[in-house]
Amino acid sequence: MIPASQRAKALQLRNMHTSGDLLVLPNAWDAGSARIFEQAGFHAIGTTSACIAYALGYADGEQMRREMMLDAVRRITRAVAVPVTADCEAGYAVTMEAMAETVQAAIGAGAVGMNIEDSQPSDGQLIAVDRMVEKMQTIRRVAEAAGLALVMNARTDVYLHAIGAPASRFDHAVSRANAYREAGADCLYVLGVTDAETIGRLVQAITGPVNIMVNPGCPSTAAPTRLGVARVSLGAGPMRATLSLGRRIATELSAHGTYSGFLESMLSRAECNRLFEKA
Repeated sequence: MIPASQRAKALQLRNMHTSGDLLVLPNAWDAGSARIFEQAGFHAIGTTSACIAYALGYADGEQMRREMMLDAVRRITRAVAVPVTADCEAGYAVTMEAMAETVQAAIGAGAVGMNIEDSQPSDGQLIAVDRMVEKMQTIRRVAEAAGLALVMNARTDVYLHAIGAPASRFDHAVSRANAYREAGADCLYVLGVTDAETIGRLVQAITGPVNIMVNPGCPSTAAPTRLGVARVSLGAGPMRATLSLGRRIATELSAHGTYSGFLESMLSRAECNRLFEKA
């Protein structure tokens, strides 16, 4: 039986995509990062599959077992009160039976949304549209049978993996996004686009809420709002920045024997403990 609180969070997250206000979605990789984002005032949190993998010692791209990924999702949902949407990569599934198992496990981990992408983890090639549609129909069927208004974010990687000639990518991405919308996706995620002109054209051509990810060259949140974007994700950026800080600390200590890099902005032990104090 799904808790009433989880069902309420799913509806809350779905409404965030259609309210007219930009949903800025930070992506957590563990309970600590999730709590930091929640306490900063964000109303929903996504997980990042790449960074959960990195934190557990794996490369991105379904290199870890599904159970390991969803155990991390469970720890995140338990740590925060806001809705959490789970990045489930390509679903950890070749068959629809396995796809259904992934959905059930994500719901069981407390997620109220699910990210599904259309490139193969092994080589970056795109999965056939009809196969992706079948996956999404499976996701929707399982979620509805469970009584959960799971928010499905369907990602197309046409731009990310530079599929086809540059001039063909816009129409290809739009075609896939609209097929996914027809299959039941709540939001359409076009990864790898950063320029405002293309983002604006995508919003106009795609028949549902559009998600973009922050990358170098991406406009500030004011521009996506103006362009009609519904959702902006931070993706792996925060965790990669955290790893960059760790490398600077290690390099400074190794090369110079000093450690100013972490003393300047380090949270105190008391502040860290307060992150996890129950209200």
